[in-house]
Amino acid sequence: MADPIPPASVPPHDEEQVPVLDDALKSGARTMSEQVIPLVEETATIGKRQVVTGRVHVQTVTDTMDEVAKANVQRESVEVTRVPVDRVVESAPEIRTEGDLTIVPIVEEVLVVEKRLVLKEELHIRRRVETETVEVPVTSRKQRALVERTDPDDSSGSA
Repeated sequence: MADPIPPASVPPHDEEQVPVLDDALKSGARTMSEQVIPLVEETATIGKRQVVTGRVHVQTVTDTMDEVAKANVQRESVEVTRVPVDRVVESAPEIRTEGDLTIVPIVEEVLVVEKRLVLKEELHIRRRVETETVEVPVTSRKQRALVERTDPDDSSGSA
């Protein structure tokens, strides 16, 4: 608590009369009186506002570039060779595969004194895969942005 007596450095016109308990006791009527001392408090308010510090003009530009796109494509072709066999068989042989060669038997019934299966020919089918690089011209587009900063007081730009 502060001392009710002001320091000597305070000028006399700033002094405020502060009642002292001793003064109240010295009065002749010996009655206690009550005094109200107002308390004051300061508060601070902080506000903000928008300020234009500059303007920006943004424009997009589309550039086109002609390029050649490359890709590997595969083409599959078959080669059919007829191989004559002319052999009598008891039953029709199955289709079989030997490596990349598929053999399809071709049978024929021939009328003789007795009926026999004669293997007339085989189809030998060889599979070949070829890889070829093709080049196709294509046009691609790429956009870029042009940004220009202007003075906030310049009224020629739109905000």
